[in-house]
Amino acid sequence: MLKRIPAIALASLVLPASLQAQAADYAIDIEGQHAFVQFKISHLGFSYILGDFREFSGNFSYDPDDLEATSVDMEVDINSLDSNHAERDKHILSDDYLDASQYPTATFTSTGFTSTGEGEGELTGDLTLHGETREITMDVTHVGGGEDPWGGYREGFEGSTTLVLEDYGIDMSDFPEVMHELELYVTFEGIRQ
Repeated sequence: MLKRIPAIALASLVLPASLQAQAADYAIDIEGQHAFVQFKISHLGFSYILGDFREFSGNFSYDPDDLEATSVDMEVDINSLDSNHAERDKHILSDDYLDASQYPTATFTSTGFTSTGEGEGELTGDLTLHGETREITMDVTHVGGGEDPWGGYREGFEGSTTLVLEDYGIDMSDFPEVMHELELYVTFEGIRQ
């Protein structure tokens, strides 16, 4: 469940050097609702539950001449979970699953990046969720970038990965195996600082 992470700032690592002349720091635009941390999980193999985390923050630094020096950090407020069903959200946030009272935040810190093509790559990093830290790899894509109408400069990205919930100490043994994994999707704009 995290905050797709992020994942976020994550895709900035794949921006072609020709589109930006120098290293820059970006803050994820959460004020303008141009960023989302979403998840999708099977419901018993019959349909899907979709949801997101409404509260998160993050930033990234991108150096087109040294992609290995690029960094991404995100933090997600687990209590901001919204799956469009209040009782279900309450249950997911309980100690049966996310235990949000004990583990109120999820974090992502990047550790590396590998280009897989123009505007695409794999971002690796440490995701901490439910008190457990695991390395994940997220496929990222550069959506677009340039000057905005308010005099700023933005870059937009999307990324996705699959999480095995048991890896984070979340017990799904009462449910079919198809519910043991969750797809995490993040899309956002970063504003150059």
